[in-house]
Amino acid sequence: MRVAHLALAAMLVPTGAIAQPRPSTVDMRCAQATAIVVARGAIVLSTGGSTYDRFVSDARFCAFAQTTVPAWVPAVDTPQCFVGYRCKVVREQR
Repeated sequence: MRVAHLALAAMLVPTGAIAQPRPSTVDMRCAQATAIVVARGAIVLSTGGSTYDRFVSDARFCAFAQTTVPAWVPAVDTPQCFVGYRCKVVREQR
């Protein structure tokens, strides 16, 4: 009986693992999309349909062997909105 109560209590505890919808750039104005990237530093945004990517405000949010490249996405008010950057692996010179 005690195990059943513990199991029930564990099921009732809210968790952050519940699926949350990704913000979509096609549902917001360009300035809003840019602001959310700046505010969070790094965020995964939907860019239409089933496409999405991770956008960052600067290189601090990329891995050690990565650099930033400008990221342009569609928004409500423009087809090409600069939201920040994507992280890209730096290729070694041979």
